[in-house]
Amino acid sequence: MKTASDVANAYPLIAIIRGVTPETCIEVGQILVDAGFDMIEVPLNSPEAIKSIGMLVEHFGTDEYFIGAGTVTTLDAAKAVVETGANLVVTPNCNVDVIKYCSENDCATFPGVVTPTEAFTALDSGATGLKFFPVSMVGLDGMKAMLSVLPKGTKCYPVGGINPSEASMEPYVSAGAAGFGLGSSLYKPSMSLAQIKANAEAFVATYNALV
Repeated sequence: MKTASDVANAYPLIAIIRGVTPETCIEVGQILVDAGFDMIEVPLNSPEAIKSIGMLVEHFGTDEYFIGAGTVTTLDAAKAVVETGANLVVTPNCNVDVIKYCSENDCATFPGVVTPTEAFTALDSGATGLKFFPVSMVGLDGMKAMLSVLPKGTKCYPVGGINPSEASMEPYVSAGAAGFGLGSSLYKPSMSLAQIKANAEAFVATYNALV
């Protein structure tokens, strides 16, 4: 199983498939994997999220992929995710108990932060990387300022409102973002499989062109 230490070698785009269902999660996951994604999160406010996560873990495995949950806000929720065999936990906030639990269980964790205090607290608790969420609150200048004081090599992922254009992604890449968390511009339950495929391929193409 890939663990937090393997994140350095992962493709740094995290697919956020909010609203996916057990009926569609495998075909959506396959589209993402085929496009080049190897980090997939099912937010826990999706229908039967734990079931979908378990299905994705069973189908794709965690030897090559990081598969898990987003919107993990409590320790009990984190435990339920890890019990599926998942190896990825993403949160919208900085919950020290969740971060420590994931770290202790070799599960990659990306807590949401918007301030230097939250960022350092998350790292001190064992966070694998940081989710700047919503990035509109941090801002490009705010991200640059935080990166100037965070430990060298800290992996920071802007999340919220990113689209697959160079205009959207390039400023953050140039400022030092390690990757991105991609939500509604990549996947919505109302999208056709063809649209999801086109979006996934567009994000990968743009990111590859930038780096």
